[in-house]
Amino acid sequence: MKGIVFTEFLDLVEDKFGLEMVDKIINQSNLESNGVYTSVGTYKFSEMLQLLQHLSEHTNISIDDLLLVYAEHFFAVLATSYPGLIDSYKDPIDMLASIENHIHIEVRKIYPDAELPAFEVVEKTDNSLIMIYKSSRSMHYFGLGLMNKTFEHFNSSATIQCEKIKEDGTEVKFIIQKN
Repeated sequence: MKGIVFTEFLDLVEDKFGLEMVDKIINQSNLESNGVYTSVGTYKFSEMLQLLQHLSEHTNISIDDLLLVYAEHFFAVLATSYPGLIDSYKDPIDMLASIENHIHIEVRKIYPDAELPAFEVVEKTDNSLIMIYKSSRSMHYFGLGLMNKTFEHFNSSATIQCEKIKEDGTEVKFIIQKN
């Protein structure tokens, strides 16, 4: 997992819960990196999972809800760092439908060894989109948060349903209906 995901997560934790919480979750975790991350480094997903689990324990906020909030923060980072990528779209449905064939290609140019989830477009209309998310990391709530912010970015709204295809969350159907 790319370091930017870790550095931004810890920035969010510090912003929302304070530096003491950052220290607490790092110290409670068994991290190969010792909690030292660079945005361009690559780290094990197990480290993120430990940080999320400890933050969840201390805040009584579910991991899914933490991922949702974190994704909303991360979208702002992406919009600021890579405005051309987002600004090349005029519609949230078009942008989301292009995750696999455009956005992830651009991400791989910046981070060639990034391990990204797969998004398969099943059906697309002007006002709706059905996609299948596949990832061994089961972080579909992170994807949901990014989708929510995508609609917000375009001053639009949508109803987004998640249906687990696999109970462990490694395969999820997103049914998106623009309002």
